[in-house]
Formats: sequence, C-alpha cells, structure tokens
Amino acid sequence: MRPIIVALLSLLLFAAPATAGEVVIAPPGPDSVCPVCGMFVAKYPEWVAAVVFKDGHAHYFDGAKDLFKFLRDLGRYDPGHEAADIAIVAVTDYYGVRTIDARSAFFVVGSDTLGPMGHELVPLASKADADEFMADHKGKRILTFDQVGAELLKSLDRGGVK
Repeated sequence: MRPIIVALLSLLLFAAPATAGEVVIAPPGPDSVCPVCGMFVAKYPEWVAAVVFKDGHAHYFDGAKDLFKFLRDLGRYDPGHEAADIAIVAVTDYYGVRTIDARSAFFVVGSDTLGPMGHELVPLASKADADEFMADHKGKRILTFDQVGAELLKSLDRGGVK
C-alpha cells in the first residue's frame, strides 16, 4: 500500500503545474497614485501591482515595472518602511486578470504587449501561461521574480528588451 501512496504523491507533485497563488488585496482607490511615476493606478486595473506592508499600509503601481523599481529603491519611495516590513507583493495575472503573488509569478519581457508606461514585464500565473504568451506575443524571455534586475528595468524604459 505504501508504494502506491508514494507513487500517487509523486505523480501529483510532478504533474501539478507551478502557479502563482491568488492573493486578496483591497483594490486601489480612484485617487491612488503610483509612487514611482505619478500615474493614477485605478485607470489600469489589468496592470495593477501592489506592495502591502505588515502595518496595513499599501502602495499601488500601474505595472510590474514600477513595482520592481519601488522595491529596488524602497528608501527613496517610502523611507518609513523597510523590506522586512513587506507582507504582500502582488501583480495582476495577464490572462486571469486576478491578483497573484508576485514572488511566484512568471514575467515575460520583450513582447508586443505594452502597459500603461510602455514596455512592461507581463505577469503570468504559470510557466505554461508564460510559454503561451511568449508564443502569441513575440516575447523574448521569461523571468522569475528574483531574475528581474536593475539593468532589465532600465532597458525596458529605453525601448524594450532586445
């Protein structure tokens, strides 16, 4: 009986696609402004990203690109908080238009899909969705949260990833 259980568990673990879990956050208000670029965030619900701190304070962004800029220079954009104070980092899944955990999302760069601020990191909940998006929208690369660096963010602002 034990070998059967082990086989079934192995099948479930290896067959289940890795996906970013859905997170529940309050939506941005009509006056919510991106702390990085100053745009009104609620106008772009399909691109909303957010950082929620343990004290309940939240910042909303008009795309993942500005979210990453914020995280890379937290002291500049929110000197009252530190990285250790962050409870939730969320992005909006492109296909599902639902808020997902950014730390386990997949991001496509270099595609023909533009966000509110131009070239953008397109968040997707699963690797399979990212692969599909790459094929459908001429994406260049799929990245995980930890692979998004400062140089990539600068290249997006300069006209995209080559």
